Amino acid sequence: MVEDIGTIEQAMKRCRTETIRLLHRIPPTLGDRQWHPDFSPIDWHFGHIAFTEALWLLPEPERERFHGPAYQKLFRADGLPKAQRCALPNRDAIEQYLGDVRAAVERVWQSPPPPWDQGKTRLWWWLLQHEVQHSETISFLSHLAGIDLGINQHHCPPDPQKSPLQAAMVAIPAGVFCQGSEQVWAQDNERPLHWVEVEQFWLDKYPVTQAQYQQFIDAGGYQQSKYWTEAGWQWRSKANVTAPLYWQPQNTTQNHPVYGVSAYEAEAYANFIGKRLPTEQEWERAARWSSPHHSSTYPWGEALPSPERCNFNHHHGQTTPVNYYDQGRNQGGCYDLLGNVWEWTASNFEPYENFHPYPYRGYSQTYFDGQHRVMRGGSWATRSWGLRASFRNWYHPWTRQVLVGFRCAS
Repeated sequence: MVEDIGTIEQAMKRCRTETIRLLHRIPPTLGDRQWHPDFSPIDWHFGHIAFTEALWLLPEPERERFHGPAYQKLFRADGLPKAQRCALPNRDAIEQYLGDVRAAVERVWQSPPPPWDQGKTRLWWWLLQHEVQHSETISFLSHLAGIDLGINQHHCPPDPQKSPLQAAMVAIPAGVFCQGSEQVWAQDNERPLHWVEVEQFWLDKYPVTQAQYQQFIDAGGYQQSKYWTEAGWQWRSKANVTAPLYWQPQNTTQNHPVYGVSAYEAEAYANFIGKRLPTEQEWERAARWSSPHHSSTYPWGEALPSPERCNFNHHHGQTTPVNYYDQGRNQGGCYDLLGNVWEWTASNFEPYENFHPYPYRGYSQTYFDGQHRVMRGGSWATRSWGLRASFRNWYHPWTRQVLVGFRCAS
């Protein structure tokens, strides 16, 4: 299916339509502010999407029209420091930039020989997912800024269980499975496909809920160093953290996943209840276990993500109850392994054996530094092209701005 160039062409058009819809939902007066020192302003990401597309997909004479000295300095990933990226073109100019670059790219689509005849299909999928990832960054920065995006938003489903869910775990059997992916859309850090043996373990049936995390807060978990790693306690003390970043507990959301937590907070909670975070190998084993002897692309099998299986792409514009998506369960009955909130793992972001960088050395390789932690699964803002059991996301363990929660293992 994905080898059909019509599919990638259509996907890029759909993705850009969603990006423009996202742009239109953000007040222009809020797009040039830096909402957190670790992230660029919202509108910078829109410009960077266009700049990067021109860089990789346009021939040099055409590319130069979009890469003047000012934009070279402003929109390159290794250009200005994030704090100096606020002097942006106005919103109309950025939207025009996106449109002009895409018009030039579409002319490339139509020119013989087609670019996909030159072995470039993987590059086009990489550019699509680059846009997906920056669009998610725009989404969580908007959430941080209190902007109601309301994209594709449907009525949030009611909690199927009014009382707090009881903790439940699923036994994931020992076995060998194929970790990673070599599909055309796979990122360099997902490759190569390789066999991994995992011992039997237990995994939470659901992501940790707000009601469950409330017990950790009520028990003074943020005030007791015994639950925290040394690095985690130093971070908590310095930052004076006493609750998750997006903490607004309500009776109507008690069975929604907690999110806006650092890996340190996730580890502290796991220690509090006598569990641990899963490794990324364990997490992927569970997420690909759709039948006893098969590693599937998604927890439910091979069917593409849909609003009936998981919470993604702003379908609800917020989290949903962790036990809502019956059709999205894995073979053992685990819910929400894709969508709703990202999930921290215990694993550092490291290359698989025989890793080869693509499309440039620094895309993933720069972050194989022992300081970044793997997150898995996707969130309610992730677009469908970034949802799969093999996809790896990575952030520093103290990061909380991402739409990230966790589930525990034992």
